Amino acid sequence: MAAKVLIVTGDAAESLEVIYPYQRLVEEGYEVVVAAPTKKTLQFVVHDFVAGFDTYTEKAGYCWPADVAFADVDPAEYVALVLPGGRAPEYLRNDPEARRIVAHFFEQDKPVAQICHGPLLSLPGGALTGRRTAAYPALELDVVAGGATYEDGDAVVDGVLVSARAWPDHPGWMRAFVEILRKKAPAN
Repeated sequence: MAAKVLIVTGDAAESLEVIYPYQRLVEEGYEVVVAAPTKKTLQFVVHDFVAGFDTYTEKAGYCWPADVAFADVDPAEYVALVLPGGRAPEYLRNDPEARRIVAHFFEQDKPVAQICHGPLLSLPGGALTGRRTAAYPALELDVVAGGATYEDGDAVVDGVLVSARAWPDHPGWMRAFVEILRKKAPAN
């Protein structure tokens, strides 16, 4: 039986930041489960960088099924966690079930990959206090206010936490995460 990795996300997650790690981890031999506030089809978004815009643009992206609702997740069943970005983490950080799930992985020192706005899910419980993390650059003040050190990098590794700024960082981010998973929590 393959080891399981959990992706915590919701509507308005960045399409690439869910689908790329999902497919990369399946390719590696893991069973990947998508958890959301409810078990339903999620509407993701596509963020792009356009010359002349002060921030990213957003368009409707792919739809993807959530396999399980947060309330039904037993985080002990999973060897690792992925926290994609997009706008989903903004509202998910207010969900006590999402906070319960995320806290488990940090408390048990299980591998966590977070990208873009994903750190908004790990900041509320204090899991980033004293750690180094990347995030979407506009979150630098949030990261510092949460007690962490912001690093501008494509694959910032702090123990079993691997973080990145946004989807252009996927190759370095997933390469570092898979390396940790292979050592700490092999697929089979």
